[in-house]
Amino acid sequence: MSQIDGLIAHGVRNLKPYQPGKPVESLERELGLADVIKLASNENPRGVSPNVVNAVNEALSCAARYPDGSGTSLKCKLAERLGVSTEELTLGNGSNDVLDLVVRAFVNPGEEVVVSEHAFAVYVLASMSVNAQLHVVPASGFGHDLAAMSDAVTSKTKLVFVANPNNPTGTYSTRDTVEKFLAALPPAVLAVLDEAYFEYVTNGDYPDGVTLLSRYPNLIVVRTFSKAYGLAGLRVGYGVTSKQIAEVLNRVRHPFNVNALALAAAEAALGDETFLAESIQQNLEGLKQLASGLEKIGLDWIPSVANFICARVGRNAGQIYQAMLERGVIVRPVANYGLPEHLRISIGLESENVRALKVLSEALTLSEA
Repeated sequence: MSQIDGLIAHGVRNLKPYQPGKPVESLERELGLADVIKLASNENPRGVSPNVVNAVNEALSCAARYPDGSGTSLKCKLAERLGVSTEELTLGNGSNDVLDLVVRAFVNPGEEVVVSEHAFAVYVLASMSVNAQLHVVPASGFGHDLAAMSDAVTSKTKLVFVANPNNPTGTYSTRDTVEKFLAALPPAVLAVLDEAYFEYVTNGDYPDGVTLLSRYPNLIVVRTFSKAYGLAGLRVGYGVTSKQIAEVLNRVRHPFNVNALALAAAEAALGDETFLAESIQQNLEGLKQLASGLEKIGLDWIPSVANFICARVGRNAGQIYQAMLERGVIVRPVANYGLPEHLRISIGLESENVRALKVLSEALTLSEA
């Protein structure tokens, strides 16, 4: 062990860095490819609203100045949209930032954090970084077993993470299931409801976590502008909580954690309801297109309400992923989520979905040869 190894904080010693989807530029450089498509990181294939482009260009003129550290204008717009006060909002450099703030603000070393099997990797990374004890509850139907998760709570539990919809499986918990879970949770245990894909869900029994806040003061709802709003490259997320929790989160929030361009972009994106509606409709059509294509290929998949589908390709998933890379299509292996036989495919433009299905079919044929 080196001298530096001995200095590492206990919770960080066994951590591995988060592995994002492979960048297009990296694949083009490594394999000398052109016309690469990326369906790996659940981004909006339509890009951003034209209003966002205009807002960012205008904000560039003030790039030499620090941004509004409180994000007041964006908070006002969000508060109006959500029916909450600005004091109940916490802005983050993406929703990952807010998730990390929650852990740093509330979880002490040795306290327990409950997560589900197949849940978003950041929950584990954030919790382990503060030397918390993780309790991983087995999934049910590739989704959260909320009854089992509430049963897993002990006197040492501080926090429970619930992704709704879940990433990487695309499953969701219904309103009744979520409310029963929250009602069963002790008031001294915080529940984080991660709704990163909230805008995409059209199912009638899907709950809006913000409407539950008045009944459950230990609830923290987290959302992002990275998915349906298309701002993944600018990083804006937010938490909706009680005023008391928001005040605590702001104690550990880094100064100017959301930059001026991101603040302007998020406010403009929020104001373009037509772009959002068109993105949601295109995603619904893309889900049907991918599901139909996977059925024709003969593959099973996990039914999804988000902007991706997790397809079971078999034991050669790693080989199939590599073959798709070599043909210029980037998808996401999810073995690190306990799904070694699956690949996650983000919904792309119609032409991108066609190409991804064709390349996947070719890769499957090669793996069977």
